[in-house]
This record gives sequence, C-alpha cells and structure tokens, in this order.
Amino acid sequence: MTALVTGGTRGIGHATVEELARFGAIVHTCSRNQIELDARLHEWKNKGFKVTGSVCDLSSREQREKLIETVTSIFQGKLNILINNAAIAFVKPTVDITAEDMSTVSSTNFESVFHLSQLAHPLFKASGNGSIVFISSVGGVRGIPSVSLYGAYKGAMNQLTKNLACEWAKDNIRTNTVAPWVIKTSMIKPFEVLSVGIKGRQ
Repeated sequence: MTALVTGGTRGIGHATVEELARFGAIVHTCSRNQIELDARLHEWKNKGFKVTGSVCDLSSREQREKLIETVTSIFQGKLNILINNAAIAFVKPTVDITAEDMSTVSSTNFESVFHLSQLAHPLFKASGNGSIVFISSVGGVRGIPSVSLYGAYKGAMNQLTKNLACEWAKDNIRTNTVAPWVIKTSMIKPFEVLSVGIKGRQ
C-alpha cells in the first residue's frame, strides 16, 4: 500500500506515519519545516520504515500541486491512502476574527483537504482502490467557546466526507473522518489553559 500523510512530523500525523509504516505501507509525508522533516526522516530510516518526505506549505495551491506531482512520481502514478491531517489550531473570540484569520484558517484547514482530495482522485482510480481519512475534531460537531472559525471548517470537512463517500463510492474510494477531542501535541500547547477549562465544564 502507498500512503500520503500530510503534516507527518508531529502529533497525530507523526503517529499515523509510524503506524502505517509498521503495517508495511510505503509512506510520503510533508511539513513546512525542512529541519524538522529531515530529523524525522532520519529517525524513520533508522527504524527501517519506508518513508519519504517533502517540504510543503499546504495553504498554497501551487505547493499542493507540486506535492501531488512528487507523490505521483514516487508512487508511479498510484495512491491507496490519503490522510488529510495537517491543520492549524485557532482559538479566538468570534468578534475579534479578521478577514486575514479567515483566509489563513480556510486555506490550511479546508481548502487544502478539498484540493488534495481532488488531485489524488486519479491516483486512487489508477490503484484500483482508495481510502481518504480526514482528521477532523470534536470542535466540528460540538459548540466550544472561541473556536467558531476552527469548528466551522472542521464541520465543513465532516460534510465533505459524507459527500465524497457517496460520490466516489463508484470509483472504489472510501472516505471517512476521525474527530478526536484535544490531543496533547505541540500544536495545542499555546491553548492548554483553554482546553483544561473546557474539559472542566463538560
């Protein structure tokens, strides 16, 4: 099996890369940070995992296209698994959200997963079967203070999952979403006080 895992150098993405590699998958991942990516690739090589990686800012349409070109070349035009994991955490009172905030969160947390799924579709068809997994959030299905923008795009991701599951079933492509609660990763460290407060109110 071949797999693309976005944002695979940290947190959920990192754990997913290692789990797939342990099962014998050949994995490609991406990160915005070259130094961090190189360090993870060195670790995975020492573990005997078949993992490659490239630098990509998923908020950029051009870089997403380049990423899929790279994956197409490495996997010889076929892909079995796409894990749409990369995202940015965003906590801010709704009245303070700016147009720039909306653009940044939209391009990284929703436009990127929509576009990558589109770009990966012919690679799934070429492989004969495909599986897309979106990493969503409880924030996309529950009301949480100061998470309106983040939650809105995770909610959109949940709906996209349903639509693609219906639309692409005929192409033998499965589509699912995983929606975890707060996971203690480096991404949420700036928001730990908020997450603890929310837990206390549940």
